[in-house]
Amino acid sequence: MELNISFLSGLGCGLCLGLSLFALRKYLGVFSNTSKAVEIIKKFKSRSEYKLVLVVRTDLQMSKGKIAAQCGHASVGAFEKAQRKDPEGLEQWQMTGQAKIALKTDSVDEIKKLAEKAKKLGVVTSMIRDAGRTQIAPNSITVLGVGPAPKEVIDEITGHLKLL
Repeated sequence: MELNISFLSGLGCGLCLGLSLFALRKYLGVFSNTSKAVEIIKKFKSRSEYKLVLVVRTDLQMSKGKIAAQCGHASVGAFEKAQRKDPEGLEQWQMTGQAKIALKTDSVDEIKKLAEKAKKLGVVTSMIRDAGRTQIAPNSITVLGVGPAPKEVIDEITGHLKLL
């Protein structure tokens, strides 16, 4: 009788382990793309703070209200893009306080370089172009949203800029 109980216990444990691995594979795609799964698992285990940076062009001489509106557009754009491209990072950002930092630059070239560097590092960006109905010429790049992403990665991209 003891042999049967041991056998049944082992069979039950094996079944549970198999179902768990199947669920992980379905949920994370662990066995189809292991490098992606490792990245996802690292993000969940990460204790790093996440943040979203808004890089504002000061050379355009926007009013405070205009800056606020453009930063709002960049924040919403970054959020929507992160929902599609990095939902785990977005969730981590939401769980670590949703930090948003406004920085400044006086150059459209700088914004384009920052966007390119962020894309190379796999960080979500949201570049805002003004419609030109009020203060700014149509199609002018006003704000770049970078992130949300781990603080260390964002600092690698924008750490040299000053607060707005």
